[in-house]
Amino acid sequence: MFKPNYSFEKRQKELAKKKKKEEKKQRKLERQKTTVEENKDTAPSEE
Repeated sequence: MFKPNYSFEKRQKELAKKKKKEEKKQRKLERQKTTVEENKDTAPSEE
């Protein structure tokens, strides 16, 4: 019988969290970028 490698499991879980956090950050930046572009497009027409 083998002993479970808890440090490996912990490292994998940490990497998954980090990847998910990075993806969320990228989605947030994309959303902000599109919002800024939409505002920029509508701003000249208000003049």
